[in-house]
Amino acid sequence: MGLTDTSFEVLLTLWRVLVVGVVWTEEICGQCSGVLLSHSIADLTHMSSRVVKNAPKLNGSVDGRETWSGKVDFLLSVIGFAVDLANVWRFPYLCYKNGGGAFLVPYCIMLVVGGIPLFYMELALGQFNRKGAITCWGRLVPLLKGIGYAVVLIAFYVDFYYNVIIAWALRYFFASFASLLPWTTCDNPWNTLHCRTFDTNISYMFDDSYFVDTYPGNSSLVEDRLDRNSNQGYNSTWYTSAAQEYFNRAILELHESEGLHDLGTIKWDIALCLLMVYLICYFSLWKGISTSGKVVWFTALFPYAVLLILLIRGVTLPGSLEGIRYYLNPNFSAISKAEVWVDAATQVFFSLGPGFGVLLAYASYNKYHNNVYKDALLTSLINSATSFVAGFVIFSVLGYMARASGKSIQDVATEGPGLVFIVYPAAIATMPGSTFWALIFFMMLLTLGLDSSFGGSEAIITALSDEFAIIGNNREIFVASLFTLYFLVGLASCSQGGFYFFHLLDRYAAGYSMLFAVLAEAIAISWIYGTDRFCADIKDMIGFSPGIYWRVCWKFVAPIFLMFIIVYGLMGYEPLTYEDYVYPVWANILGWLIATSSIAMIPGIAIYKIIITPGNFIQRLKILTTPWRDTQQRNADFSSVANGAVRRSFIADEDLNLTKEQQNLTKEQTEVMIQSRENVNGDPPPEPV
Repeated sequence: MGLTDTSFEVLLTLWRVLVVGVVWTEEICGQCSGVLLSHSIADLTHMSSRVVKNAPKLNGSVDGRETWSGKVDFLLSVIGFAVDLANVWRFPYLCYKNGGGAFLVPYCIMLVVGGIPLFYMELALGQFNRKGAITCWGRLVPLLKGIGYAVVLIAFYVDFYYNVIIAWALRYFFASFASLLPWTTCDNPWNTLHCRTFDTNISYMFDDSYFVDTYPGNSSLVEDRLDRNSNQGYNSTWYTSAAQEYFNRAILELHESEGLHDLGTIKWDIALCLLMVYLICYFSLWKGISTSGKVVWFTALFPYAVLLILLIRGVTLPGSLEGIRYYLNPNFSAISKAEVWVDAATQVFFSLGPGFGVLLAYASYNKYHNNVYKDALLTSLINSATSFVAGFVIFSVLGYMARASGKSIQDVATEGPGLVFIVYPAAIATMPGSTFWALIFFMMLLTLGLDSSFGGSEAIITALSDEFAIIGNNREIFVASLFTLYFLVGLASCSQGGFYFFHLLDRYAAGYSMLFAVLAEAIAISWIYGTDRFCADIKDMIGFSPGIYWRVCWKFVAPIFLMFIIVYGLMGYEPLTYEDYVYPVWANILGWLIATSSIAMIPGIAIYKIIITPGNFIQRLKILTTPWRDTQQRNADFSSVANGAVRRSFIADEDLNLTKEQQNLTKEQTEVMIQSRENVNGDPPPEPV
């Protein structure tokens, strides 16, 4: 006697309820897995056609995965991650250094042919597979599952030191609650006789230490100062700024350390600021995107408000137009130099941030049919536009500083931490209402850093939670443990010689390793998974397939783009230094071990999977380069009709005798077949090895 479709669905629902009870009882008893008896191939063919024939499209959280509460939460999270401190302290300087407005030509070309395609690729991968980096790559190309582990390890290393920058910003923020900013005077305990305050009568530059060549109209001051320095044994021809001494001697206390081998004591003011940063991160991430998606409404939008305010203030300062002219004045002869193109490609790549697993993790919480194409274009263009506007904010102030100090733009322009912790604070201190300007500036740095920190941490949490059920089921405990580990390791960067440790990680943790990881991603998608298949996946999500331009970029241009950066970078490699300090050989070896440890995950896990996979070598490669979805939808069977549980077996396609309709099931339809197992046990389905 046959069952009607309605009756069958009712019985199936009851059986699934029974499965929940059985599995719950097994878990209470400590039985982590049960043995499911397989039915015959005939049962599979008969039953799968009944269930999947009218399977609904998965949208939102039908598959049990949490989704963003609103589209804007996702967009702000991605923008907040991509727009970080480098947009403020690196792009403007690169633009000025590499031909001004002419630099925009190689920058835009690299953005269009390399940056945006890779950015789009990661977002699409995350949204389609709805998993973190490890599980996602295990499903796409099982042989290269190590890519997932590599990007997680890279994000792990970066978080060890990146949050220290945020701690510095927080320390400056607290120090700004004063009518007289502490980096404006030279009579503090940390100052030396080389210290100079910002004085329009003094030839002044902001960098490591500088030659005093002119003191217009104040020769008596020069003679008096030189005499005092000479009598006290100081080199009378060098001086430092008050802002520089505050950063190096008060905040970092670098003068108390001889190098990486001499970290000295922990600076507890910085350590407490670092602890506060991790507390903010914890309470923003412990509940997942339901909390972080709301926090970014402030942390992602506040920097734009401050940039607008600082831009308006900057262009009203004397000398600001001269600074902007230096920023944009085109020198088209510069773009004939290879290093200009390398700088453009490097800035595009590291600014957009593929390779950390963040974009993939964030997109995995999107609704399945979200228009990820539009999101990729919007967020990447906003990121680049922010960098461009930040240049006006920075160089308007540098022009003001150059005029006030009687120096040229070349003498005051710099990049990196020195720009935001020395040069800009010194300029702010000369403005009326300096306390207000300092507070909003360092709050902007704080929020810029926090957004990027949220992304890096979420990439790790999502990847490990999706791969290991025990972590996903205990997210709060795992996040607390992760941040505790970060804090303990981060204490090394909070010591008197901590900047040397920070600089080592900054150089090696995510440079070449991330480039190699994304190169492996591009090759895996374009040449193993297949560009046509990837485009079909995107069409299934958004209703239209990427055009020939995207296919060419993914398959040819993006890999060349990445290899171009890697080769040129390796050709110009030099051992690590900081100012006059040359890192010892063992430090550079340690740095390369850090860099290669993440990349080694890719061949290491590939070798492991080849070893444990049955069959001869060719058969193993065929299995390990077959996407999990293919194995899932063609080989899925009901192992127990009695309880409705579903699992896969690895049976040859011809033995299944599946209909054409069953062989062409979509990802969403086949996930319906296994969602009872996935939702009940909390485990991802087994992989095809």
